[in-house]
Amino acid sequence: MSERPEMFEGVETIWQDGEFVDFEDAQVHVLTHALHYGTGVFEGVRCYDTDDGPAIFRWEEHLDRLYESAKVYDIEIPYTPEELTEATVELIRREGLESCYIRPIAFYGYGPLGLNPSESPVETAIGVWPWGAYLGEEALEEGIDTAISSWRKHASSQIPTSAKTTGAYVNSVLASLEAKGNDYGEAIVLNKEGNVAEGPGENIFLVRDGEIYTTGLAESILDGITRRSVITLAEDLGYTVHDDATISRGELYAADELFFTGTAAEVTPIRSVDDNEIGAGTKGPVTDEIQTRFFDILEEPPEQYDDWFKYV
Repeated sequence: MSERPEMFEGVETIWQDGEFVDFEDAQVHVLTHALHYGTGVFEGVRCYDTDDGPAIFRWEEHLDRLYESAKVYDIEIPYTPEELTEATVELIRREGLESCYIRPIAFYGYGPLGLNPSESPVETAIGVWPWGAYLGEEALEEGIDTAISSWRKHASSQIPTSAKTTGAYVNSVLASLEAKGNDYGEAIVLNKEGNVAEGPGENIFLVRDGEIYTTGLAESILDGITRRSVITLAEDLGYTVHDDATISRGELYAADELFFTGTAAEVTPIRSVDDNEIGAGTKGPVTDEIQTRFFDILEEPPEQYDDWFKYV
């Protein structure tokens, strides 16, 4: 086996098909269907070190989306949500992690190759590992420079955008590679109509005249769990949130503030788009208030959001 990436250093165990196995033994066949055709579904979830101990953030919502994604691709996950929950909690305990990133995945495994996967078994795995700020700790405070990608987000009539599917993420990979190759921190992807969709792995929010706008589900976006959480937090803070917006490229340049949300990105300010400075070119006051509230509840969950947390 090749040398481990730094992020997996110290990881001892993977849960795979009902068993806890050594990290090095968690392998699949090179003729696995999902490797060739992208026929898998997955989730990205975070466990946070709260004042009441390790807690998985919005686990039930992520689990619901995993099974909903699987249904779209006729993937029958051979474990119940309760079994995956038990496996995940036990895996975190075995790894001794106070906070971590969680990756459950279900995919068509080793079987006959061909576009129809019906004769291939469904394999399921869960990995956990420490993972800090996806776009960098500095980006959480200073913001990130972005560029509009030349790659368009696929339409829901082509690949279901409501499902979190392995193969579809090649679209995001292309956009991210292009942005990083041109020295930007992240991309912003337009949909086939030329309106704003989202980031490669993030939803996007716009602030204008004290009100908040985020692209609607009809704009070929993933229904992000962190997106939903931020909408709730912003409304609870008294902001008007337009959660079904159509946003043009030009509106990004003229925004007072922009920010990304996502399990990995959390709440990350956007300081520029295509070298156009957004607002004052720093984290804006609305973004700062929402980001602060978001991290505050992750550290010390208040009773009103207690159902967002699954304690380990």
